[in-house]
This record gives sequence, structure tokens and C-alpha cells, in this order.
Amino acid sequence: MTTAANGTAGAAVRVRFLGDFELTVNGTPVQRWRAGKARGLFQYLVVHRGQMLTRDRLYASLWPGADAAAGSSLKVAAHALRRVLDAHPDRPGDSGIQLVYRDFGYVLHITGLWSDLDRFQELVHTGLRAAAAGDAPLARTRLRAALGLYGGEFLRGESADWVVEQREYLRALALRALGVLRADAEAREDFVELIEVCRRTLEIDRHHEETYRALMAAHGRRGELACVRRWYELCARRMRDELAVAPGQETQRLLATLIPAAARPAAPAHAAAFASVAGAPPATVRALLPPARRAGAPARSADLRTTVPARPVRRARPDSRAAAALARAADQASA
Repeated sequence: MTTAANGTAGAAVRVRFLGDFELTVNGTPVQRWRAGKARGLFQYLVVHRGQMLTRDRLYASLWPGADAAAGSSLKVAAHALRRVLDAHPDRPGDSGIQLVYRDFGYVLHITGLWSDLDRFQELVHTGLRAAAAGDAPLARTRLRAALGLYGGEFLRGESADWVVEQREYLRALALRALGVLRADAEAREDFVELIEVCRRTLEIDRHHEETYRALMAAHGRRGELACVRRWYELCARRMRDELAVAPGQETQRLLATLIPAAARPAAPAHAAAFASVAGAPPATVRALLPPARRAGAPARSADLRTTVPARPVRRARPDSRAAAALARAADQASA
């Protein structure tokens, strides 16, 4: 027999919660359940195995809003579960599963069990403790193994409140493990593993800004500035379209550091000549301005009443000397 703690092969009962639910008893997959809630009851009991769960608690979790006093739905599901899994309270079959009714509730006992849920949590906690103790190789090994078991979210497709609560807890554990592996890959400058860790992270949380920053920084160190901009734009689009927020200041500052020109949007050429908030216009713009607008010229008064009137334009007089010279040249040509 095996337990969730030692992780050895040959368990009488093997359960997978991460991703699609799978139950195997003595090597045979259980695919048909005799009652609609029998599977949900088993899932809940396995997660809380060894605990006495009252009828009120079971109804609140599995039949919210139903009358627990009647008790018929729970009894039907428990009876079906015993028949499917051979889980008689007094005569357990080869699986070693016992579903016992005691003190107004039920308790599940399994003598031989392997569960990806238990193993995943054990590996993550062991890896995090190793990382905190400075044992990077052990932490790396344990956390990689844990993420190898994380084949998807807890009970994918289920929507009960207790499922969502457990799902978010395990999701947070996976992200924590990925965060430690990401920092380790950055410290070792292992670009290949860093990319893979970031990819896994975004599969779990597509709005994880720290991951986008890690990708931007990694590509920035390699001089791949086009990749830096693409990762930033993907982050910004997802944040805007799906969360209605902009990337945080830290992400924006990183972009400006890696690509300084990206810190400000490109302005039309005609707008640059009239910009005043940044001080004097650029040299290319100053050369195009009239002398009165160039740096150092006296500013025109903002009060229109004090504007100096323009001087009248003087018309040029005809030059009589030039006309006489033309006449003499004509006489000489005709002689």
C-alpha cells in the first residue's frame, strides 16, 4: 500500500484532482456513478477524509439551499457511493474504503491512497522551506516536481463554492512555487528555464505583472528590444481589456528604462512646435520658428491692449538711374 506522504506506486486508490477528476480503485477506473451527487460527495469526503462531517455541513457544501432536515439526498448519495466503491462501513472491500455514519454525520477512511492534491501540497511546502533555508538545489527539485503534478486547476469544470475556494488556494501555491523558480532561473541566468517558468505562470494567471516584467528584463539584457515592447503591449492590452486597468508604475518604469523612447508617445510634427510644457522646443523645431519666436527674443505681451501697432509698409520708389542706363544701352545697340 502507498500513502499520499510517501508517493510510492501501487496504491489501492488513486485520485487526481488537478485538471480532470480521475479515480482508480485497484487499477480499475471508476467511470459510472449511481447518483448525481455521489461523485461530489466522494470528492468532498476525500479532501476532508478522517474528519467527521455533519449533515448540515455536507448539505451547505453540496446542496446549498436544500432542507438538511429531510436528509434524503444525502442518504441516496451515500448509499450509491458505498455500492460504487464497495465502501461498506463494516466490511470494506479490497480498496480499504469505509464510509461510516457517526454522530449525525459521515467520515471517510481510506487505508491506501495516492492523491495528486496531497502530493502537490507536500512538494510545494517542502520546496519553499528548502528555498527559505538557502538550499536552492533541493528547492528546485521539489518545486519542479510539484508543478509537474499541476495539470490544471482543481476539479476543472466544477463551480461549487468549496471547489472554488480550494482551487484558489492551490492556484496561489502554484504561483508561489513558480515565483521561486523564476527568481532562481534569473539568478543563474538560465534564459530557457526562465521562459518556460514564465509561460507556465501566464497559463495560470494571464494578468501576472511580475512575470511580464521578468520577460521584459530578460529580453532587454539580450538586446531584444522588439520583444520587450511586445511583452509590454500584451500585458497592457490584457490589463485594459479584461481588468479595465493600466499596467502598474513599476512596469511602465521598466519599459522606459529599457526603451527610453517608449516613455513618451510620438507627437505629430506640428504639435511639437507649439509644446511649451517641456521648456524650450527642440533645436530642429527652433530652426523653423521665425526670429521673434526663437530663444532669447523678447516675448510678445499677452495683453492685446498693449500690443505695439505694426509700422506701415513703405513702398519702393522707381529708380530713375537704372532706367537711364537701360536707354543708353538700347541706343548703342541700335547704332
